[in-house]
Amino acid sequence: MKSLLREGMIFDVNVLDAERQRITNKLLQNGYYKFNKDYIGYTADTVRNTYNVDLTLHLRAYRAHENDSAEAHKQYQINEINFITDYDVLQSSALSSVNINDSIHYKGFPIYYKDKLYLRPKVLTDNLRFASGDIYKEQDVQQTYSSFGRLSALKYTNIRFIETQVGDTAKLNCYVMLTKSKHKSIAFEVEGTNSAGDLGAAASVSFQNRNLFHGSETFMVKFRGAYEVISGLQAGYSNNNYTEFGVETSINFPNFLFPFVSSDFKRRIRATTEFGLQYNYQLRPEFLRTMASASWSYKWSQRLKIQHKIDLINIGFLYLPRISPKFREDYINKGQNDIFQYNYQDRLIINMGYSYHYNSTGGSIVNNTISSDSYSVRFNFESAGNIMYALSRATNIRKNDNGEYAILGIPYAQYIKGEFDFAKNIRIDHRNSLAFHVGMGVAVPYGNAKTIPFEKQYFSGGANSVRGWSVRDLGPGSFAGKGSLMDQSGDIKLDASIEYRSKLFWKFQGALFIDAGNIWTIRDYANQPGGVFKFNRFYKQIAVAYGLGLRLDLDFFILRFDGGMKAINPAYETKKEHYPIINPKFSRDFAFHFAVGYPF
Repeated sequence: MKSLLREGMIFDVNVLDAERQRITNKLLQNGYYKFNKDYIGYTADTVRNTYNVDLTLHLRAYRAHENDSAEAHKQYQINEINFITDYDVLQSSALSSVNINDSIHYKGFPIYYKDKLYLRPKVLTDNLRFASGDIYKEQDVQQTYSSFGRLSALKYTNIRFIETQVGDTAKLNCYVMLTKSKHKSIAFEVEGTNSAGDLGAAASVSFQNRNLFHGSETFMVKFRGAYEVISGLQAGYSNNNYTEFGVETSINFPNFLFPFVSSDFKRRIRATTEFGLQYNYQLRPEFLRTMASASWSYKWSQRLKIQHKIDLINIGFLYLPRISPKFREDYINKGQNDIFQYNYQDRLIINMGYSYHYNSTGGSIVNNTISSDSYSVRFNFESAGNIMYALSRATNIRKNDNGEYAILGIPYAQYIKGEFDFAKNIRIDHRNSLAFHVGMGVAVPYGNAKTIPFEKQYFSGGANSVRGWSVRDLGPGSFAGKGSLMDQSGDIKLDASIEYRSKLFWKFQGALFIDAGNIWTIRDYANQPGGVFKFNRFYKQIAVAYGLGLRLDLDFFILRFDGGMKAINPAYETKKEHYPIINPKFSRDFAFHFAVGYPF
């Protein structure tokens, strides 16, 4: 990087300080362990009868103490590297006070521990980003901190250097001091649920082991149960109870697991590998549905601001052993609702995908977005059924009565889905900020599918969408809905919001917001009149809402209360009903939302 100072530039003390830091960073990357920017200074001399300044940069010699004699700055090399795995941060920082009673040597690295070594030696050495004999580089040290910080078996990492002289060379003995985390834990949660106005309760218990195979592998198993009373059911159902049971388990490895991949590549990418299994049992008056899934995915970070995730494979199986005769007659056998017919059959979903997330604030979590300018970008892509479809065509297997290829009698879904989301916060002053957000998504069924599986479709309305509507109560298009969530789903979604946020008093914040958006279907369905996306009319079907919000910022999380009013309602054509902002009706146009966290 070239100097920030040049002849003819405006005299700016901020630029002068940035140049000091640039030089310091350069030297810290080239072995000068004890260097800091205070060793760099300037002399500024104004030129008579002009507005020019002669600037001289000074490099001061090193002094250990103020009264010591000056000497040249030393360039340091890494000497010995030692691991201490049972360091207690509450005790004295002196090495002599560390409580250890045993040690081993692994590939030339001394490893000191107390009673039992809880991590495999290879895990320790693989997360180092420097080696004995290397020139000291501050970036390598920070990358080592980051690598050890990914290990859930550790609570703290402290890297300490002690100066030593070997012949004429200044060297540093390194001590990587690790503090063990609590490896096993049990958590119990109780929650209230509200599904479109239907109240219920749920409870879950989970067990976690953060060091299953002594390599900082995280194992989790969770059991969940829920009960809800369903309102609005027509006569003909045996009861109105909804019961759900579920179990999920996952194991996360802090490295990239894949055959035939070199160790150097695994070390560079610093990815985590996760395998997961899930099973869910839903007993409703209308049907009995079970869902099972298995997944294999990778996650990794880049420069602390970028997160990547690859879903290598995700297999989901939907099984419906029972459907109520009344539900089948009212919704499935009528032959008008392709979505109902498709989603209430046994179905196999085999998909893969990729997601990208950039956050300008980096790895730090900032709940109070008023405090800084920031922006984030999200992108997701997902594809399902393509490999299975190619194999089906190649083997020329027979289709079922619905014209679908099936595996062991179970038809599989085929679609592509892409999403993009952008959010930005603009700081006005220490009490006020302006935030805006735009998001869009498209899911296209093709080949072996007539529609998108219900779990992959889009919904609009709710606390994180157009807040003048209740959750899943908007769209598609100008369709007003008939009281069924299955009718109000789509393949295309647009969302946009702008929000003015201001600190009020204590931990309370206020907000003024305007939301816009809707969902649409790709195909024209008889049960969703006005729901299909058309370029010459979709912009006329964009719903708009406005409202007020109150937020309680508790530092570690935020409680949000938003009240939204409909401003433009695409479900009506008459001017009076289409523009409720002119003729508002509180009972018809108001929606209240309670949520945790910001909407974007």
